[in-house]
This record gives sequence, structure tokens and C-alpha cells, in this order.
Amino acid sequence: MNSIDKPVGRREKIETAAYAVLEEVGYGPASMLVIAKAAKSSNETLYKWYGNKQGLFCALVEANAAQSRQLLEAALQSDSEPLAALARLGPILLRMVTGERAIALNRAAASDVKDTATLGPAIAKAGRDTIAPLLGAVIGAAIAAGDLIAVEPAEAAEVYISLLIGDLQIRRVIGVLPVPSPQDIAARATRAQMQFLRLYQSPNKEITT
Repeated sequence: MNSIDKPVGRREKIETAAYAVLEEVGYGPASMLVIAKAAKSSNETLYKWYGNKQGLFCALVEANAAQSRQLLEAALQSDSEPLAALARLGPILLRMVTGERAIALNRAAASDVKDTATLGPAIAKAGRDTIAPLLGAVIGAAIAAGDLIAVEPAEAAEVYISLLIGDLQIRRVIGVLPVPSPQDIAARATRAQMQFLRLYQSPNKEITT
């Protein structure tokens, strides 16, 4: 059954319960039965809708990616200038990848490596499918506008992601960093934008943030 075929209220209740169970007991003990009880739903319903535990958590990955894509697309629609759009995307992207749900899913994927190894590829695919095309389109528009030097947009997008995120997400996953404050996110996004422009901005353009 596709997510669009599930009653929205029940689906959200189940998926919220799955995150709560994941936070409380970790991925290994987070069985379908435990999640069903937490959601006040039946175990049969969870298996009918998601197939198995991995299917449920892959559905969480897909839902999180869809929400992220909506936020990024809304940010792009708010600015007609490509570099202004890139500056708006930075903080949103940082909040996405360092937020509690993204970190919980990445921790689950690490736990799943020796089990089914399905969550890691699902997260990687959803992340790339969400982020890379949008960033590539923005960078391509900036190149067309003469704001950036001629460069392969996809490669430049990878550089931007590295400058923006670096090892921040993995350090959150292993528990050595708390959720970044809004001030920290804004400062890091501004720094990444400046570093990116030093690499790629057209010589006849002033570096802007």
C-alpha cells in the first residue's frame, strides 16, 4: 500500500510513534510490535502497510526527504536571484541534516548495516535526490546569469555541500555535538557561502552573502 493510500492521521501517528520508540530504545529493539503498541495500532496494520520493519523505516526516510524537498523548493521560489536563493537554502539544508529526525534515521542506518543494510542506501538516495538537483539548478542559473564562472553545476554542488555540512552531521550522529543553535546554523551557512563564492564567483562580481 502506497503512503498516499494510508489514512493520513493514522500514518502520521504510526510514524511519530516509530521515531519515539527509536529514540527510546534504539533501532535493534524497535520491533513492529513495540511500535504498533506505541501508536495504539495493530501489528497487522503495520505489516500490511509497510511490509516489515525496514519498510517502515524506509517510509520514514521517504517522508523526511519529501518534507525537506518542499522546504527547499519553497526557499527557491522566494528569490529570483540565484545567489540569494543559495544563501537562503544553506540554513534550511543545515537544519534538515542536523535535525533530530535526520540524525535518528542515520543512527538507525548505522545499526542496520549488519542486519539488512537497506536504510543506508535509502537515506543516501533520498538525500541526493532531494538536494543535488536543486543545488545544481541554482548553481546552473547563477552560471547562466554570469554570477559564477563556467563550471560543472553538479561538481560545484558537491563542493558547496562539503563546505556547508562537512563532518557536522556525522558528529551529530555519534553524539559529540548537540543540535546546532539558530545562530550557529546562520554563521556556518554564511561562512560556507563566502568560501564557495571565493572559489567560483566571476572575477567581475563582488563577493556577496
